[in-house]
Amino acid sequence: MSTVAARRPTPSPDTSSEAAASVAPAPGRPAIDWRIRFAVLSLIWGFSFLLIKVGTEAYAPLQVTLGRMVFGTAVLVAVLAMRRERLPRTTRTWGHLAVAAVFLNALPFSLFAYAELTIPSTLAGICNATTPLWGMVLSMAALSEDRPTRRRVAGLGVGFVGVLTVLGAWQGFSGQDPAGTAMALIASLSYAVGWIYVRRTLAGAGSSHLAMSGSQLFLGTVQLAIVTPLFTDLPTSFPAVPLLAVAALGALGTGVAFLIQYGLVAEVGPTTAAMVTYFIPVIATAAGVLVLGEDLTWNTPVGALIVLAGAALTQTRARAKADAEPAKASAEPAKTGTESAKADSEPVKAGAEPVKAAGAQS
Repeated sequence: MSTVAARRPTPSPDTSSEAAASVAPAPGRPAIDWRIRFAVLSLIWGFSFLLIKVGTEAYAPLQVTLGRMVFGTAVLVAVLAMRRERLPRTTRTWGHLAVAAVFLNALPFSLFAYAELTIPSTLAGICNATTPLWGMVLSMAALSEDRPTRRRVAGLGVGFVGVLTVLGAWQGFSGQDPAGTAMALIASLSYAVGWIYVRRTLAGAGSSHLAMSGSQLFLGTVQLAIVTPLFTDLPTSFPAVPLLAVAALGALGTGVAFLIQYGLVAEVGPTTAAMVTYFIPVIATAAGVLVLGEDLTWNTPVGALIVLAGAALTQTRARAKADAEPAKASAEPAKTGTESAKADSEPVKAGAEPVKAAGAQS
């Protein structure tokens, strides 16, 4: 869901941040408590999969994704203009951001939209939760400092069992569309690839987190504006409900959600802010069942919990490292060349889209 995935989520709260939040707010601190903003962010990203499903009822998947990117970019561009943020200046940075936009925005957003033509939004939301599992595998292969431990390898195995449980492997995956499920899983993999790429190429780029993510979203919008007319026809009508769903998906799920996450990272640190990853599939499942009336069998929530448990195990080392430097994480929000990579790719997203605004969370 925003530039992120993949955030490096942690299975337990950052108690030092919670203690700090309980005292009188410092000058300049947002009036709304961070816990409330955290809950709002979880709801926005959790409902994104429902909005995708509603949007694809009237528009082609690429059109839904393009609309999402346009509305999301508009929000960030407006904020950048108000704050007079300086955009990246080097051609190298823009080139890397263009690649990041493919893996963190254009590709995963489109894949989730295509996937939800044939699979429930609940399943799409659960597949999104596999991003930390993909991230662990890729980081061990691509980043020399990430070495496997027994606990992290066990977490990968537990997560894999969770995916098989969600899909009902003992029934031969009956009732699930293989192509749609594969696209949702590849979308989650794309977030992890994007996070690794950004971490390796854009660390220390020198621009602010907001400027980097706004530029990345803009480039993703341009990419989709070129591709979408080649593979879709202009809609002959614009039904109100699906159109509003696309607008909300972009303005809230990609634009506003990123701004909330950016504030959370600055206030309580990336470790606590990234915990939103664990709430997204729960909310996505509840929204799909209660609002869209999607079927829910026992293996779906059970498998989702197993996936989240596995993801938590894979992040133990990242949690320990982040918790060792809480002051640095909260006191230096301006050093966002590296942080934009983490927040944008970690789902997480922001995302994602996660993070998930320009990236991980869909």
